[in-house]
Amino acid sequence: MSTTLKSRWADDNDDDPEVEAQRKHEKEKKKLAKATKQRKLEVKDSAQEQQQQEDENTFNGEAERPAKRRRLSEDAGMPVEAEPKRAICLRFPAPEWGPCRHVDNFEKLNHIEEGSYGWVSRAKDIVTGEIVALKKLKMENSPDGFPVTGLREIQMLMEARHHNIVHLREVVVGDKMDDVYLVMDFLEHDLKTLLDEMREPFLPSEIKTLLLQILSATEFLHSHWILHRDMKTSNLLMNNRGEIKLADFGMARYYGDPPPKLTQLVVTLWYRSPELLLGSEKYGPEIDIFAVTGPPTQQTWPSFRSLPNARSLRLPPSSKSASVTGPVLLPRSKFPYLTNAGLALMSVLLALNPASRPNVAECLKHPYFHEDPRPKPKEMFPTFPSKARLERRRRRETPEAPKHGAEAPQLDFADVFSAPLEGDTGEVGAGFTLRLG
Repeated sequence: MSTTLKSRWADDNDDDPEVEAQRKHEKEKKKLAKATKQRKLEVKDSAQEQQQQEDENTFNGEAERPAKRRRLSEDAGMPVEAEPKRAICLRFPAPEWGPCRHVDNFEKLNHIEEGSYGWVSRAKDIVTGEIVALKKLKMENSPDGFPVTGLREIQMLMEARHHNIVHLREVVVGDKMDDVYLVMDFLEHDLKTLLDEMREPFLPSEIKTLLLQILSATEFLHSHWILHRDMKTSNLLMNNRGEIKLADFGMARYYGDPPPKLTQLVVTLWYRSPELLLGSEKYGPEIDIFAVTGPPTQQTWPSFRSLPNARSLRLPPSSKSASVTGPVLLPRSKFPYLTNAGLALMSVLLALNPASRPNVAECLKHPYFHEDPRPKPKEMFPTFPSKARLERRRRRETPEAPKHGAEAPQLDFADVFSAPLEGDTGEVGAGFTLRLG
């Protein structure tokens, strides 16, 4: 009798239907677990991509309100584990760090002037075509490194961003280590040269507009604890749109309260305040709004004798009354066309005692700026030929005498001999005159 051979590894229950069903159920369970795991990985990758996209949008300023979170799993019986919240680092747009551009990116047009701390030229940006002012810093007096005046100027101009302070665009370098240039906005005039070449002085309304701009820039500096320490007309730049800007920050520095010990060898001598001339080493923003006038007295400046250089100072006897205290009004005969409010403002600005001088905020609120004539709008300012642009004032050509046998040229003298309009009481000053009506 033949018998069926069996493997020794064979199970006796292979033909049992219950065992076969159990085996199929386990296989399906493993497949479902594998599919669920794969789905979780896909959800996680999708969430990471979405988070990365949101971070990029936030950095570019395009962040939007995120959509409502929805369930991505199709199997209601298999819950999706909640992902931990990621900490988002806030990013703000900022200029990137990089090397300075080369000075060859600018084409020098002409030389303007040489100052105490550098040479200034007019140049054109080759890339944009803009006209700029190019200032090369002087390095002769700084054998140990970069000049402190150049560092101060760069630091102060980067800090003082104001529409009445010259704008520093960038710093460029040349082929040598001592070739360092400051690229600034170009303005057509400096106030000193303009005043010397003007045929007629500024009108009262124009003076108020210029003075308001100068005071505005000075107030901004003092509110940020910055002393300019070299206020003078050659450091005030003006364009042909009636805008004036403060420049040359080589002597500027920060100060505090109480003021630190500072050098008195600042400010051009003609504009140096009396406390600096008398050797004071502690001073504040009062030196930026002063020009010297008249001798001090014990009544107008009680503490001036305590300054180092005042002990050997011999002053003529004062004819003023001993009861006069505070700033003395300037003589009316010296300023016949100045109003009473203007004379009072100038007198307190030129007070010998630093404690008697007003701060810039008080000057801006002075009645002088609110009386007639009101400050002229900058758009109505006259234009002048720019010495920095190598421009010259146009001269009127005089007609030649008619030659023998030739006809006389046709000339129009309507603009020369025209009478003024009735009721035209407008101011007449330098530049051109604009009539309305």
